[in-house]
Amino acid sequence: MGSDHRTLVLAALGGALEFYDFVIYVFFAVVIGQLFFPQSIPDWLRQVQTFGIFAAGYIARPLGGIIMAHFGDLIGRKRMFMLSVLLMALPTLLMGLLPTYEVAGLVAPVLLLVCRVLQGAAVGGEVPGAWVFVSEHVPQRYVGYACGTLTAGLTAGILLGSLIASAVTHRYDHDEIIAFAWRIPFLIGGLFGLLAAFMRRWLQETPVFIDMQKRKSLAAGFPLKAVVRDHGGAVLVSMILTWTLTAAIVVVILMTPTLLQKRFHLDAGTTLAANSVATLCLTIGCVVFGSIAGRVGAARTIFVGCLLLAVSYYLMIQHVAADPSSLVPYYGVTGFLVGAVAAIPVAMVKAFPPTVRFSGISFSYNIAYAVFGGLTPVAVSLMLKSNPDAPQLYVAVLCVVGALAGFAMRGARQ
Repeated sequence: MGSDHRTLVLAALGGALEFYDFVIYVFFAVVIGQLFFPQSIPDWLRQVQTFGIFAAGYIARPLGGIIMAHFGDLIGRKRMFMLSVLLMALPTLLMGLLPTYEVAGLVAPVLLLVCRVLQGAAVGGEVPGAWVFVSEHVPQRYVGYACGTLTAGLTAGILLGSLIASAVTHRYDHDEIIAFAWRIPFLIGGLFGLLAAFMRRWLQETPVFIDMQKRKSLAAGFPLKAVVRDHGGAVLVSMILTWTLTAAIVVVILMTPTLLQKRFHLDAGTTLAANSVATLCLTIGCVVFGSIAGRVGAARTIFVGCLLLAVSYYLMIQHVAADPSSLVPYYGVTGFLVGAVAAIPVAMVKAFPPTVRFSGISFSYNIAYAVFGGLTPVAVSLMLKSNPDAPQLYVAVLCVVGALAGFAMRGARQ
């Protein structure tokens, strides 16, 4: 297991850095809006343009993921695994070095957009590629643990981004951040990403892919064509499970601090501190639920974990309404239960045969994440106008749908 642990550590490290690079933009969105767009336009338009460039990263995910998966199924998992982290590190480093609007005019936001599109394409290939890579390296009984550890690495990247953003904000005043300090997190992420890409050179191609090469059983032509033609059931259920995953991550982890501030008038410091605890617990939960999925099966783990999450999130909001001081423990437990989503990649890995596994997971996950990940904040915000309990209801419905879809996945490959 020594080489397997090295593979897991390098994969999780790269994944953490990719998600760090992807989310650090959000934490400095206001500053980026001020620096990369003309001062003459209204604030709301500047913010729309700033988040529009952020959204471009999501739009690029499916295309990047499908292209990388195509070559991952045809020429090897390792090459795409190295390319994805490199494709993330270079634009992140460049973002830390970009000229602002004051220096370069319209060229500045265009370069920023190009960097975000490259980042999005990289994440689209990294996440499914990493799940496939680690699951094909370890013995079958450790697939759940491997996927859980990797997913924990991705969530740790979100936490790392939050901590570094907080550190920069506390260390420097507003003028210093505008002048130069906003660049620091991007430069750190880019340099560590290049280090991760260099370290991945020592990884070996997956035994499953090597075996397919020897038996000359690699996918012919376009693997995605075979996925759509022969594995429609697995694609549909994978998309539904990804929808559940986006509800858990986007609503419970990313949106809840702001929702709590608006609804219960809690201060930002309190909610963000609680969110850091929840994200840390989520990282632990991913390893625990991934390991459970490897032992008792992904379907059962998803079923029980999703239902527990729905109940926990509902109780958390109810208790915070009555007693705001209960936020941290309840958010910690809820964050831990979000870790049940680590069983979802285990189910997807087992739903597709090795010849088209990378393409099947990448297509299903990236299309669904681009659509539902992008629409979830909009949908919840619209629902809030008529029902203050909209976030809990949305999460509960998607948890029930995901719980049922988990069992549907059991028969999808057959």
